[in-house]
Amino acid sequence: GEWVASTGRVYDFFDESYVREAPDGALEEYAVSCDYGTANPSSFGLWGRRGEVWYRLREYYYNSREEGFQKTDAEYVRELKVLIGGRRVREVVVDPPAASFIEALRREGLSVVKADNDVLSGIRLTADLLKAGRLVICPACGDAIREFSLYSWDEKREDRDAPIKLNDHAMDDIRYFAATIAAPRREEVFAATFDERDAMFE
Repeated sequence: GEWVASTGRVYDFFDESYVREAPDGALEEYAVSCDYGTANPSSFGLWGRRGEVWYRLREYYYNSREEGFQKTDAEYVRELKVLIGGRRVREVVVDPPAASFIEALRREGLSVVKADNDVLSGIRLTADLLKAGRLVICPACGDAIREFSLYSWDEKREDRDAPIKLNDHAMDDIRYFAATIAAPRREEVFAATFDERDAMFE
């Protein structure tokens, strides 16, 4: 559909050029990122790596308010395993407060790591990785694409250094992934100039 822009977007550079298919053939490894919610939406992303690039291949997004009922930890674990689809997953990154969900995943034999949850540094890192071409969002991830077009800074704050807690669930799981798995060599990302990053998409 047509790209929808909003004022004060956190990722104001993000457009259709950042959305593309993963390369053909097997990827080198897989991981999952999770923003777990009960009353709030839950967002899970399946990622695959080829070289230095991580592709968000597929996602699961469930809004209990819209659907009219909440799911249990066991039901969310089943949904996550469907998302994984039998692939060997390196790690599942989960927001740290989701203790019961983390325990349910571990009981299923999944390797779980608690996410780095620093919001501002995570946003900066996510933006750098996207611009450097290290994170790619695939077309199947419609909820992530929708949130990228809506996720905005809280302009009521004078310092404007916090995003509005709305349309942020896929944004949170992507941020967890960026900070915890996708950028083990952060100095390489920050060393790239904005000119070099922009040139990748010209």
